[in-house]
Amino acid sequence: MIYLDYNATAPLRAEVREAMLPFLGAEFGNPSSVHRLGSRARVAVEQARAEVAELVGAQANEVFFTSGGTESNTWGLVGSIAGRDGAIVTSPIEHSSVLEPVAALGRRDHAIHEIGVDREGRVDLRELADRLRHRVALVSIAWANNEIGTVQAMHEIGELCRSAGALLHVDAVQACGKIPVAAGVVDLLSLSAHKVGGPKGMGALVVRRGTKIEPLFRGGGQERGVRSGTENVAGIVGFGVACRLANTNLGAYRRVSELRELLWQGLAAANGVVRNSPSAGCLPNTLNVGFSGVNGEALVAALDLEDIAISTGSACAAGAAQASHVLLALGLDEEQARDSVRFSLGWGTTAAEIERAAAVCVAAVKRMRAVRRAEVACA
Repeated sequence: MIYLDYNATAPLRAEVREAMLPFLGAEFGNPSSVHRLGSRARVAVEQARAEVAELVGAQANEVFFTSGGTESNTWGLVGSIAGRDGAIVTSPIEHSSVLEPVAALGRRDHAIHEIGVDREGRVDLRELADRLRHRVALVSIAWANNEIGTVQAMHEIGELCRSAGALLHVDAVQACGKIPVAAGVVDLLSLSAHKVGGPKGMGALVVRRGTKIEPLFRGGGQERGVRSGTENVAGIVGFGVACRLANTNLGAYRRVSELRELLWQGLAAANGVVRNSPSAGCLPNTLNVGFSGVNGEALVAALDLEDIAISTGSACAAGAAQASHVLLALGLDEEQARDSVRFSLGWGTTAAEIERAAAVCVAAVKRMRAVRRAEVACA
């Protein structure tokens, strides 16, 4: 299969699998135990913590392990807003794991404000600055969007928030491992292992030193008392190795960006194709396009029959009846949003795969348009 859905999940790296295996077998100790098995597990957890921290420029004691990006986002939002007065500011193109906790907080006692985005999905910094002149407790903006790949001006956003005294939570799940991420410009940073070649069900929340956060889980006192629950040692070890590999291979995404442009050139041969992802200021692996008159879900199914895996957008919204909220926020109408698909490349993608995927996709689009014209003619 030609796999072009890395933003949904990346394949588990072979080095990660090998590193995890001992902790699924003989090295089964609980890191909280004081005997040798427990001590070795604790050493492995702390080594992984340091590897995660290094990838995002954080201190190891700022990294707290979670069950994944969704938990990290929920905890970062709910845990940091506790006891703080003021509004929550976000954007309309955030992942559902941010929008839904924010909406829940809004149903309690926090005002919610959405900052507008332009046609390429970039947050309006002037509007954000104006909003921050009022009482804002927390801002949550993703470093990079999962559907269209737009990268936000996070350093500028961080400076605005810090000047206003507002906490900044950033969902860096898609950005981490693809572009440089600097945790120092934010207060809370959400990460996910399976987006960088680690195991599913593993993530982290980076909490800048001095930032107060309330636990979601209480009980055993793990993770220095703020995230109780016996550590998933094998998952943590795999996450650490995946981050170490990503840190040494960031430069490889220059090649991936060249393949993305090769893909775009091939797809443009279909005519009636629109690029929804920005050509600059975008994740190097992400290309969201719309094919006029071709339903996105039908195209995904057609390519799947040809052993090519793509998606219509967020994997967390797969099968949803509604059009992408991200594309609608960009100004696309319902039909345009439904006619769009996402290609997301990765370290294993080759030029030969891109050439074949583009050719097969163009042929499928032409067939589907021909069928549609025939149906219209017969109606």
